[in-house]
Amino acid sequence: MQKPDFETISPDTGHSYKYAYFDRLSPNTNKVKWHYHPEVELVYINTGVGKRQVGTHLSNYQDGDLILIGSYLPHTGFTKGLEENQKEIVIQFKPDIFETAFQNLEELKQINQLLELSKKGIVFEGPIKEDIGMRMEGLQYETQIDAFLTFVKILHDLAKGKNKKILNAEGYAFISSPTENKRLKTIFNYIRDHFMESIALEDISARVFMTPQSFCRFFKKSTQKTFTNFLNEYRINHATKLLSETDVDIKTICYESGFNNLSNFFRNFKKITQLTPNAYRDEILGSTKNE
Repeated sequence: MQKPDFETISPDTGHSYKYAYFDRLSPNTNKVKWHYHPEVELVYINTGVGKRQVGTHLSNYQDGDLILIGSYLPHTGFTKGLEENQKEIVIQFKPDIFETAFQNLEELKQINQLLELSKKGIVFEGPIKEDIGMRMEGLQYETQIDAFLTFVKILHDLAKGKNKKILNAEGYAFISSPTENKRLKTIFNYIRDHFMESIALEDISARVFMTPQSFCRFFKKSTQKTFTNFLNEYRINHATKLLSETDVDIKTICYESGFNNLSNFFRNFKKITQLTPNAYRDEILGSTKNE
C-alpha cells in the first residue's frame, strides 16, 4: 500500500535546523501537493500572491507571507514558481529542539507555547513579517553560533508578536492511520486539480474506495466540514484570488471557479465572505488605493 506523502528532512551540517533559500534562478522543486513531516516549518515569502492550504484552512496571501506550520500539520506548498525579485526562505526543525537543552529556562517558555500553537498553523502580519524575513535570509551569512542565536531570537520574537492569526482555530486532528492519510491526500489533491469541474460525490468517494455515505462520514470526522462545504470554500477562495488580482468579469470568474450558475455562486460567496463578489472587489481595490 502506498503511504501518504511524508517528507524526510535532515538538518544542515553543523546546525540543529534545515535552511533553504529559493529564488527564480534556484527554484523550490518540491511538490506543491499535500504532505506533512514531523518538523516545524517557518516559511517566508517576501512578495507576491498565492494560495494557502494548511490543515483544512483555505486562504490567499497578498504581498508575501510569513507562516509557521507545526509538527505533522498537513499542508501544500505555497508557490508554484517564483517571479523576478521574489524569494522563499524555509527553516525546518524538530519540535523537541529545546526540550532537553532548555527545558527549565524561563526565557524559552514562550517559544514552547508558540510551537504548541503552531500545530494549528500561524500566519504573521504587520512589520514583523519583513523584519523576520530579513533575519531569516541573513542566517546563511552568519557563523554557526551566531546563526543559532539569531534563530532562537526569531522564534522568541514570533512568540511575543501580537499580530498573528491562527489558521485552524478549531484545531486539526491529524490522522495517524496510513490508510486514512492516503485517503485525505487523494481527496485534497483531486480537489486541487479538478475544483473547476463538476465533482460528483459518487466519483470522489469511489476514488478512495468508499460508498458516498461512508465517505461523507469520514470527511466530516477528519475535517470538521462536509465535503460540499469544503469544496465550495475552495472554489470561493479561488474566486477571491481572481477578483483581487484580475479585472475578469464576475460571470467568467463564477464558471472558472467551478460553479455552474451565477445564483449559486453569489449565494455561496456571500455565505463565506459576508460580501457580494462586486463588494469584495470594490473593498480590495479601495484598500489598494489607500496604501
